[in-house]
Amino acid sequence: MNRTAIVYDPYNLRHTLDGHPENFRRLKSTMDLLVEEGMLDRLVSVPSTPAPIEAILSVHTQRYLDRLHLLAQNGGGHLDADTYMNGDSYEAALRAAGGLLNLVDSVLWRQADNGLALVRPPGHHALAYQGMGFCLFANVAVAARWAQKHHGVQRVLIVDFDVHHGNGTQDIFYDDPSVLFFSTHQFPYYPGTGAATELGMNQAYGSTVNVPFPPHVGDKGYLEAFQRVLAPIARRFRPELILLSAGYDAHWLDPLASMGLSIDGYAQLVRELMALADELCGGRLVCVLEGGYHLQVLAHSVLTTFQVLRGENSAPSDPFGPSPAEERSVNALFGQIKTLHNIRDNTFYSLPNRWLDWGDEFGI
Repeated sequence: MNRTAIVYDPYNLRHTLDGHPENFRRLKSTMDLLVEEGMLDRLVSVPSTPAPIEAILSVHTQRYLDRLHLLAQNGGGHLDADTYMNGDSYEAALRAAGGLLNLVDSVLWRQADNGLALVRPPGHHALAYQGMGFCLFANVAVAARWAQKHHGVQRVLIVDFDVHHGNGTQDIFYDDPSVLFFSTHQFPYYPGTGAATELGMNQAYGSTVNVPFPPHVGDKGYLEAFQRVLAPIARRFRPELILLSAGYDAHWLDPLASMGLSIDGYAQLVRELMALADELCGGRLVCVLEGGYHLQVLAHSVLTTFQVLRGENSAPSDPFGPSPAEERSVNALFGQIKTLHNIRDNTFYSLPNRWLDWGDEFGI
């Protein structure tokens, strides 16, 4: 059985706004189910602390941090129509990022085999200079930089199965070949980015891999994306750490999207990532919560993710079952993506020079 870690900070509940879909109940209902099912007793608990400011500044600008701090001191407000702050939001965001950094430390120090950070506010839409899409700090990007700077990790794979494209993560690493970013998402949909032809820039060309699904793609399509696109590219890249932006809003019951994943479908995706992590980087897989706005779907998805991460043989905790809608075929999309990224079925490629030589380019 794996030693699977959790990080959770009740302070994160204080970042909330009545009537907003990204509110404190997302974590509260999830933690209630974990307690009810006895899962917390089977996990390694990692403490939560605020992220060091220098870690945040590895991704975000000082001007943006100052703006968030001042807005919180003044009681809060809105960064845009979707993204709010209250007086506790700045500290909550620091603790969300910091808890994830502590989890990365725990896995890379081998105090745990893998883990999931139950933190909020989420992060994958946050740009270096601007929060958006409910996100304040780019948590997973901060974690990738932390692993590189403090643990000597050279190549990081970030996988994002949130229903919305992780535009912030993509933008931060768009010209950095040391980070491979892979995203499945509904398209066209918020935030409007994530076309298959967005591939990265300069030496990082090919290091951004987008799978822009049309609505109503479900378990089969998502699993094929991981098997037919992610797996060969990950083997080509050879990551030393895999980070997962785990958004559970592609579920067929989620109110903010139109996809067809089930909880069992999510379990299959996590198993695929664990297998890749075992094969490529000693099992080092660290997950962080992003979206998911049907409270019970989110709670059971997180519980199931912990079951899978631990290697339990129990069936997924899925009271909702598969989507009742017919799944949409996306074979043509896979053909386009495989052409763009030079993927051939059942063929393995050696690491391209642009991924071998990135250290010289970035001075690491």
